Amino acid sequence: MTADPDSDPDSDRDDRDDRDVDRLDRLAAWLATQLPGCDDVRVEALDRVEFGHSAETLTLTVCWRGDGVGHRQDVVLRQRPPAPGLLEPYDLARQFAILGGLEATPVRAPRALWYEGTGEVLGREFYVMERLGGTVYERTIPDELVAAPDRVRRMSESLVEQLAAIHLVDLSATGLDALGNGHGYLDRELDHWVGEIRRVQRGPLPALERLEAALRERRPEASAIVTLVHGDPKPGNFAFEGGEVSAVFDWEMSTVGDPLADIGWAEVTWTMPGTFTSLPASLDVDAFVARYEELSGITVVHREWYRAMQMFKMAAILLVGAMHFDAGITDDLRLAQMGYGVHFLTAGALANLGIADELESGPVMANEERMAAIRARQEETP
Repeated sequence: MTADPDSDPDSDRDDRDDRDVDRLDRLAAWLATQLPGCDDVRVEALDRVEFGHSAETLTLTVCWRGDGVGHRQDVVLRQRPPAPGLLEPYDLARQFAILGGLEATPVRAPRALWYEGTGEVLGREFYVMERLGGTVYERTIPDELVAAPDRVRRMSESLVEQLAAIHLVDLSATGLDALGNGHGYLDRELDHWVGEIRRVQRGPLPALERLEAALRERRPEASAIVTLVHGDPKPGNFAFEGGEVSAVFDWEMSTVGDPLADIGWAEVTWTMPGTFTSLPASLDVDAFVARYEELSGITVVHREWYRAMQMFKMAAILLVGAMHFDAGITDDLRLAQMGYGVHFLTAGALANLGIADELESGPVMANEERMAAIRARQEETP
């Protein structure tokens, strides 16, 4: 696709601005229904958060008058992505309920404010939560953090403390036991991600298929302890003020299940490039696990299997992203590039299980010609 020489880029920007104004007006009108007794409800900003690949995240400021006093609140809006998304099925009502349940706990999750489930306001369901302060270190490590080893150490300790706090949440007292009893979690996880792989695969995937079989053959006994599980406790889902966690984000995959699944995920992501936990000053992986056991009272066992299981899950998510790009569902080149990680993760998972077989990955890469065409089109767009 080439640019129209007669088109006016300023006109395109005006159209986008008009759409944003319309969205703000519709959102403000809906928020007025959520703030009874208040008037002059306005939304002053609407900025997209760039990191992340799943639900759309927007930051905005809500202003209103109540009891003759003006109010302002910075909030975050999480909107369901167009279907099919990267992490189907999306259940924003469930996420909203989880945040509500966590409000009275030591877990530093944002407070849930309002939920809109009809899709009539913005075209898709969304919820609004408070905006917590702090910095998220996602994919890059700033020099000022590298130069602060004591702070890095404390950040890694605070992260472990929050992960333990999640697993110590009283499910009955918070009402989160309504999410399910958590038993059979590992089998359900395997079944779900195998189903996602089969939904998008274009042909045989020998390495992933061997990994699935090995995971099922060697699955450990179900955990006797069932807890709230975050689902994606990577360092980039925690915000920090100084050395302390100020917020825990991205509860899309949260449920009740086996807490060791979170530990396996955290182990895999702990030393990935671009994570502050990969710095020498951070707790290393073994120290992280030991500290978690001390805080939670939960013994971490079968570490190799849980790491392999979570690498299988990561590989499945990356495959879905690459195949969605390949199928034209998205033009996001970040998703296209996910295919590069499938082989790496699958090989790493097999190695954790002691399997050294040389197996082909199969068709896991997005189409290179389509990637090049999208890249060229983006370069032409002012």
